[in-house]
Amino acid sequence: MKREFFEENRKELYKSLEPQSLVIMFAGHAPRKTNDEDYPFFTNRNFLYLTGVEQADTVLMAVTGKEGEYEEKLYILPPDAMKERWTGRRIKEAEAEELSGVHAFGYVGTFKEDMEKNIRSGNVKRVCLDFDEAFQNDGGNEAFALARELKETAPYIALENIHPQLKRQRTLKKPCEIEAMRKAEIITGAGIEAMMRASKPGMYEYQYKAEFDYALAQRGVLAPGFPSIISAGNNNFCIHYYDYRGQSKDGDMILNDVGAVWDYEINDVSRGWPCNGKFSERQKLLYQCAYNTSEYMFRTLKPGIPMKEVDNMVRKYNFEQLKQAGVCSNYEDIGTYMWHGGAHHVGFDVHDVVDAKERLTAPNMVFCVDVGIYHEEWGIGFRLEDNCLITENGCENLSHAIPRTIEQIEGIMGH
Repeated sequence: MKREFFEENRKELYKSLEPQSLVIMFAGHAPRKTNDEDYPFFTNRNFLYLTGVEQADTVLMAVTGKEGEYEEKLYILPPDAMKERWTGRRIKEAEAEELSGVHAFGYVGTFKEDMEKNIRSGNVKRVCLDFDEAFQNDGGNEAFALARELKETAPYIALENIHPQLKRQRTLKKPCEIEAMRKAEIITGAGIEAMMRASKPGMYEYQYKAEFDYALAQRGVLAPGFPSIISAGNNNFCIHYYDYRGQSKDGDMILNDVGAVWDYEINDVSRGWPCNGKFSERQKLLYQCAYNTSEYMFRTLKPGIPMKEVDNMVRKYNFEQLKQAGVCSNYEDIGTYMWHGGAHHVGFDVHDVVDAKERLTAPNMVFCVDVGIYHEEWGIGFRLEDNCLITENGCENLSHAIPRTIEQIEGIMGH
C-alpha cells in the first residue's frame, strides 16, 4: 500500500472525532513463548491500517483540532546496536515517514511524558483508544491497560472507544485494497491447484500443506494470511483443524480452508475434493448443493441488502438444496449439516472487523461466501468458500478462477 492509503485512513478517523480528542494507537508487542523466545510479532491490524508500520511497541498519538485540523506523532524504538544484532534492524524515521506519511517522531520512551503534557495542557477533553472487546480480558493489551491507568491518574478525562469508527472504515474497501485482494486470489489459487494436482490416496495432510506453502513461497508469500486448515476424512469434522498428521484414504474428501495475503489483504478460499480425484455419487450430491448455494449468492448479492441477512440467505438456500437432495426435510434440522455461519467479511483480518448491525450491503464490501456441509453418517465433510465483491449493480466472485465445479476439479486432478 502507498502511504496515501494510510494518510486517508487517519484523516477519516480524525474527522469523525470532536476537536480536542487525543488519539492513541498501539502496534502491540510479541507475547512471551518460552524461556528465551517470544512469539513472532503480529502488528495490531487497526494500527497497521492507520500507519503501515510493522514494528513492535510503536505508538501513534494525535490531537484533533477544529475544521479537520490535527497534530500527530509516531513514537518508534530508538537505535540499539546490540539489540538489533539479535532481533533485527529497527525502523528509522525516514522509513516510517515514507510508509505512513507521519512527519513528527519521537522515541517510545518519551511517549508517556508527551501524553501527560497533552492531558495537562487543557487542550484535551477526551482520550480515544481502540477498545476491541476481543482483547478486553488480555492483561497485556496496551489500550485497556492505559485506560485503567488513566482512570486512576486522570479521572477527569473522558475515555472514548474508536473501535466502532475503525470498523465502519474497514467495512468498505478502497481500490488499492481490492487490487491487492485480486493478487492474493491468484496466489491462493496456485496453492490450491498444487494440492489438487499432487493429491492421491495415502497422502498425509502435512504433505498437502507443504504443497500449498511451497506454492505461496515461490510467489513471495512467506506465510499464509491465517493458519491453514487442511484435513482428510473424519478430520474434516473439526471445523478449525490444525494437526496435519492425518492420512487420506481412498475415497476420502480433502477439506482445505486457506488464504494468501498480499499487501496486508487476506482472502479466504475453501475447496473440497476426493483425494483420488473422482467424486462418488454421494460426494457429488452434497458438493452440488454447496455449489448451487454459492452460485445463488453470486446472483443475488447486491447493494441494499441488510448485512445481517446475508448469512440467513446462505442457510435458507442451502437447506432448500439439501431438501431437494433428500438429505434434510425440516429447516429446524439444518444445524445437523451446517455447523457454522454462511458469510463473513475479509480484509486486513480473515474475519474482518466490520460495522454490520444496521448497515446495508454496499459497493466495495467483500464477503466470504462460506457454504459448509457436514454429513457425519456418510463420512463427508467439506466447505466451499469464495470471496465476493459487492459492485454497483450486483457482485463479482473474486475467486472464480480457482477450480470450483466438479468437472473443473476432476479435470485438474486428471479424471
